[in-house]
Amino acid sequence: MNDLPTRSARRSPKRSRRQQARLLASLVLAGLGVAFAVANLDTVEVNWIVGSWDTPLIVVIAVSIIVGAALGFLASHRRASR
Repeated sequence: MNDLPTRSARRSPKRSRRQQARLLASLVLAGLGVAFAVANLDTVEVNWIVGSWDTPLIVVIAVSIIVGAALGFLASHRRASR
């Protein structure tokens, strides 16, 4: 017979309420981060590890958000693996 799964069987399982709340909170925080970054377009002098130069504040905020998200992701996966 036909061994291919039906269309309904291929759908991913529904997310739990906790997963939905976490996704919503992540989207809201991402939106606030983007709005905050876009509102700060001034150029500032930043002391980077390799030197110091003028950088748009939006770049500093974006780098901070990315580094923070990466550290949070790594910390949560390290905790989950224990």
